[in-house]
Amino acid sequence: MIHPREGSRKRLHRLEGIRCTVLGMGGRAAVATPGTPGRAVAAHRAAPAAAARGLEPGAGSAASPGGHAAALSGETVAQKLEGKPLADKLRPGTLGDYVGQDQVLGEQTLLRSLLEAHEIPSLVLWGPPGCGKTTLAHIIASNSRKNGTRFVTLSATSAKTNDVRDVIKQAENEKRLLKRKTILFIDEIHRFNKSQQDTFLPHVECGTVTLIGATTENPSFQVNSALLSRCRVIVLKKLSVEAMEAILMRAINSANGSNSKSSESPVYIEEKAVSTLAYLCDGDARTGLNGLQLAVQARLTAGKTSHQASTQGCSVDGVLITEDHVKEGLQRSHILYDRAGEEHYNCISALHKSMRGSDENASLYWLARMLEGGEDPLYVARRLVRFASEDIGLADPLALTQAVAAYQGCHFIGMPECEVILAQCVVYFARAPKSIEVYSAYSNVKACLRNHQGPLPPVPLHLRNAPTRLMKDLGYGKDYKYNPMYQEPVEQEYLPEELKGVDFFKGQKM
Repeated sequence: MIHPREGSRKRLHRLEGIRCTVLGMGGRAAVATPGTPGRAVAAHRAAPAAAARGLEPGAGSAASPGGHAAALSGETVAQKLEGKPLADKLRPGTLGDYVGQDQVLGEQTLLRSLLEAHEIPSLVLWGPPGCGKTTLAHIIASNSRKNGTRFVTLSATSAKTNDVRDVIKQAENEKRLLKRKTILFIDEIHRFNKSQQDTFLPHVECGTVTLIGATTENPSFQVNSALLSRCRVIVLKKLSVEAMEAILMRAINSANGSNSKSSESPVYIEEKAVSTLAYLCDGDARTGLNGLQLAVQARLTAGKTSHQASTQGCSVDGVLITEDHVKEGLQRSHILYDRAGEEHYNCISALHKSMRGSDENASLYWLARMLEGGEDPLYVARRLVRFASEDIGLADPLALTQAVAAYQGCHFIGMPECEVILAQCVVYFARAPKSIEVYSAYSNVKACLRNHQGPLPPVPLHLRNAPTRLMKDLGYGKDYKYNPMYQEPVEQEYLPEELKGVDFFKGQKM
């Protein structure tokens, strides 16, 4: 378990001002003092924005020791968590509630100024899952509708080209008859093929529609360059731990909603569980919120209540969500990795460069990052075979044998047993001497062939085989000197006459 950084601890201390309120409402608030380990955190009646900022001790309606807090029964909390995923229910509707992308949407940024002025340019929102792409589009939709602008949403996973044409036709009519603008949001835009993306070009160019596309893939590769030149690419990063903590605390506070009291056991969540979830979801707000929802629902369904525990004055009686429950609710690796996407190529590039730089620690890290993320071990093994000749080459000819043996070992036993085979090979390569002599020489030969003007030179007659009498009569093999028959070095030219004197190992080429 990774421990929070010092700055994260300070953030948590601010959230400790919430003290010991309840996830949901109903029952007596547990007693907890700031600094008590394992203290249960819960939702109080603060507004979501205040929860996102964190409350100082004594702020809002935080319960004091021995005090009371309105709370929902476990049954009502369960009802509130039913239906839509929590991530969709809690989607913020204003820029003020949008958390975690200050580099592009913070105060005084260009994009925020444009959005507040309702001057929406065509955008491509690029970022990892759960970073806020769709949420930002929904905020733009909410603001645009207030300003009289149409907002249409399509998903490239289900929409057809005819659907796009229908939307564009309606946009043309709206613009011509009502002078009304249309914003078209395309989720997963990278799933549209080239011809489908070309449909947008003239209409984005003339302003019939303002296009907003969301993608998890690198738009340089997945979006047409012509369309990309007409849009501004906004790069959204994975959410920080601090941002995730704020989002999760706002989710906990959102369970408020009723003043009715009940005798049912209240629901608590440990502060450590919130912190753990913020770390394990790897900057994915959707995963974090849905993991929280699943953990709470599982505990409520099981109907388990914690016995009264007293730790340094902290008393909890009710359903308690612990760190272990959160981990069980998450049920996934916290490593963000896409075997078919850009992260796949980023990580293999990092592994290759780390081995080339003889950094065995970094090499092992990137290998583990790929394997733990679900990468095919045979793919890694194939890349190691390539590395053995490209970067080590003749400096250690046994490297190629190591790589082929590692591939065969991975093929025989598979994951997870083969991970140590790959680790051994990677460390061997990182420590091995490096030579690109063969790689560079062969690259020079290819360049020579590509740059040669006119017909390629014929094979010299003395180097040709002469299996028939006719070929011997034509001079095939004439004057060839059979090297094993000479004790001294043989002076003989093996390159065509046009390439005589060229040394590809020294960088000389035609």
